[in-house]
Amino acid sequence: MGKSSKIDQYFKRKTLEESSNPPVSENSPISHVNSPNSENQLSKSPRIEISKVDTQLLERDPGLHCQIWDYDVNQGDEIRRAYIMSGPYQPRLPEYPKSGSEKHPRRFQSLWFDSFPSWLEYSPTKDAAFCLPCYLFNAPFAQPKHIAFTIEGFNSWKKVRDGKNCAFLNHVGKDPNSTRKKAERSCEDLMRQSQHLVQVLNRYSSQEIANNILRLKTTIEAIRYLAFQGFAFRGHDESEKSSNRGNFIQLLKAFGPNNEKVIEVILDKAPKFASYTSPDIQKEVLHVFSMRLKKTIHEEIRDAKFVDNNGFLQERFFGLVHVSNTSAATLKDGIYSVLSHHNLNIQNIRGQGYDGASNMRGEWKGLQALILKDCPYVYYIHCLAHRLQLALVAVSHEVVLVHHFFTKLTSIANIVGASCKRHDELKRAQAADIEYMISIDELESGRGLNQIGTLLRPGDTRWSSHFRSVSNLIKMFSATCSVLLNIIEDGTIIFQWGDANAAYEVMTTFEFVLILHMMKEIMAITDILCQALQSKSQDILHAMHLVSSTKVLIQKLRDNRWNTLLDQVKVFCETRNIDVPEMDAPYVARQGRARHQEDTFTVADHYRVNIFYVAIDCQLQELNSRFNEHAVDLLILSSTLDPRECRKSFRIGDIFQLVERFYPVDFTNAEKINLKNQLEHYEYGVVQHAEFKNLSTICDLSQWLVSTRKAKTFPLIYRIIVLVLTLPVSTATSEWSFSAMRIVKTRLCNKMEDEFLTNSLIMYIEREIAEKISIESIINEFRDIKECRVRFLFWGS
Repeated sequence: MGKSSKIDQYFKRKTLEESSNPPVSENSPISHVNSPNSENQLSKSPRIEISKVDTQLLERDPGLHCQIWDYDVNQGDEIRRAYIMSGPYQPRLPEYPKSGSEKHPRRFQSLWFDSFPSWLEYSPTKDAAFCLPCYLFNAPFAQPKHIAFTIEGFNSWKKVRDGKNCAFLNHVGKDPNSTRKKAERSCEDLMRQSQHLVQVLNRYSSQEIANNILRLKTTIEAIRYLAFQGFAFRGHDESEKSSNRGNFIQLLKAFGPNNEKVIEVILDKAPKFASYTSPDIQKEVLHVFSMRLKKTIHEEIRDAKFVDNNGFLQERFFGLVHVSNTSAATLKDGIYSVLSHHNLNIQNIRGQGYDGASNMRGEWKGLQALILKDCPYVYYIHCLAHRLQLALVAVSHEVVLVHHFFTKLTSIANIVGASCKRHDELKRAQAADIEYMISIDELESGRGLNQIGTLLRPGDTRWSSHFRSVSNLIKMFSATCSVLLNIIEDGTIIFQWGDANAAYEVMTTFEFVLILHMMKEIMAITDILCQALQSKSQDILHAMHLVSSTKVLIQKLRDNRWNTLLDQVKVFCETRNIDVPEMDAPYVARQGRARHQEDTFTVADHYRVNIFYVAIDCQLQELNSRFNEHAVDLLILSSTLDPRECRKSFRIGDIFQLVERFYPVDFTNAEKINLKNQLEHYEYGVVQHAEFKNLSTICDLSQWLVSTRKAKTFPLIYRIIVLVLTLPVSTATSEWSFSAMRIVKTRLCNKMEDEFLTNSLIMYIEREIAEKISIESIINEFRDIKECRVRFLFWGS
């Protein structure tokens, strides 16, 4: 038999160049627009080889994503499902770019999304419209008129809303067998698992389907429980011979004895192809939970305004972004990519808040400056909690005697807590001290009182740590001294004995005790503000009121509380046999009397002037410089909406100025005219209302307006209130997410993938929302995102 011939012997492959046709032009007919050459149609595109589809990395912008045939053929359906689950990309911009002729330019309209919600997409990069179903099931040899909505994009806006000649209506077509209709049916068939060939060939009984559902429900419940607790899923050895097969499998085994139906269908009783215990299945179920959570948060945000339908100020965790470096440009690209992927319009953001790092707050090249260039109405607020922490740390560093105090306090905490033995000694000494104080009626006994504690080291980056360290040392002063004496007496190593002796000598001085009590009094006032700034649902105006009240209370402490503090310290020292110096004696500095020092300058004057006044004045100076609300016009004008300010004087002019200067794009000219009429009625119908007197914050006002349905009566005023509430107060919730990450991603779980970590964190942090998600909805979405070999629905469902 002769050698068979090949087709290459008769035809030679041509070298083809990439098509360079422009987008749809204004003056070209639709049938000839974007029509690539036959050579371009047959061009061979580089195939994208990916081991696993990461839906978080799929490009949402239709003008930028790769064509569907460029992906691996075995992953095409999975990619199509991911795009279908995400829905069409429909960014609603406040203003779209104009194109076309100079005399009659036209632009895309966001109202078209409402007319064609299931398929119409818009690309901001190309300023063109696309069709999602046609893109998903587009072929390399498609007709030119369909390529306009899949490859190059359509931007002949004058042909939209043109009656029977409307380009969008013509694209949809009336023929049920048109390419557009076929693509739409293909999307429906792809998401309808019951019509797939595997499902048709493999007939399952009702009992088998019920077992599949029960098995998957058990897996979902176990995954949700572990995610809520922040536990690891897998174990080091998950083989059947292992005594500990990991939290996930061990939890499934714990479900069994309590439910006979469950034990009969899970683990070794389950089919090998439908056990739902593999790591991939765990990640996929967690991913479905994450998608549902993000969808719920997206609906709650409503164009990036963190006020829900009930008027409550909300703040949600949306995910983590892995960046190669921390430059401002890289951080901006990471934020934009997340918002764009979830179809959130960047132009709708009205507030941004970060800590005081230079790459964040830089006025020229910082992150807030770069975002402000793109979105001129995204106002930056430096995290108030971070400002307060900087003010507290400044006092501990800039006042010499206070700085020495905290240095010694850290040394004492390190010595006493250096080992478990010393920690146990501290507990025993504290228990004995509490028992003695109760016996002499110095302490009251009761449930929850007189708890055994431990010493804490103050940290510059840990909020409220200075206050807790000082408070704990006062409570455990005698017990700490007892532990130091035991180390001095029983110490076998010379440096341990020396450190303990030096710490004890410092602790038992009047100056140390005075600064200890003084810092407690100062930080007890600032700690209330610190805790408030770390709470959720905090509005900017209420936070600034707390700052003002904190300054007033510290000033009162300076003016009126010195004698009380001094008497308190004297009693404390006398009770613990600490020498109290003669207060009326002339004060002599360690280096000798200073030339400028008067002879009448006593020891009491030294403690009052050089320590008490200096520390408080430094604290007030830092608070005034870091919380100067008079430097922010936005806050001044926003205060006119505060209920307490409204009761004093309702300044309509300031509210108009607030809208004109800071939120002009959020109100049309007609709405600005109507706003005046609403403000006049608001003054009499709301400000003078009897219940209005009970409101204290603008957040309370927002909730009250919604509950009384006055938000619908005064929609423009309520819109202003929502915009003011959107201004971020602090980044405390961001700090909580990092704390949660340390719980979820432990030392033993340090190889978690970025997507798996994000999905775990959003489940752990947003538990309140995740608890409301039904198991049935998770099963339905899990069925839709991938090809399943088994059925989860009965025939005819």
